[in-house]
Amino acid sequence: MAVKIKLKRLGMIRNAQYRIVIADSRTKRDGRAIEEIGLYHPKENPSRIEVNAERAAYWLGVGAQPTEPVLKLLKLTGDWQKFKGEPAPAPLLVAEPAPDRHALYEAAAKETLSGGDTGTAATTPKKAKKKEEAETPAETPAEGEV
Repeated sequence: MAVKIKLKRLGMIRNAQYRIVIADSRTKRDGRAIEEIGLYHPKENPSRIEVNAERAAYWLGVGAQPTEPVLKLLKLTGDWQKFKGEPAPAPLLVAEPAPDRHALYEAAAKETLSGGDTGTAATTPKKAKKKEEAETPAETPAEGEV
């Protein structure tokens, strides 16, 4: 049985997400896999590439052949160079971890409560009518005048 390391497509239209899988070379692209060893999300900035290096080294060692896209990913992560005994590439860019939403909420709540006012600064002031129109009544003709 010829074993390949290939990409299995997941996700929605225009939001491709892939799993790096070990599968028989005769199976469909999204068909049954022997094992999942990683992720590839190209739409994130920077792209998210996660590979279980230990399992990738094992499968490469027992003769699994990576497809061209997977070979590029393995070269980016350094797993291919490690398998071949070559020097490792520069480390990948990794996205900053998302801020803790609970901590952000707590900080915003503290800031709001420590302000002392009742929140009127956040609202927009009402439009004031012109003074002249409000103070002078409309002129009406006297009873004797027409």
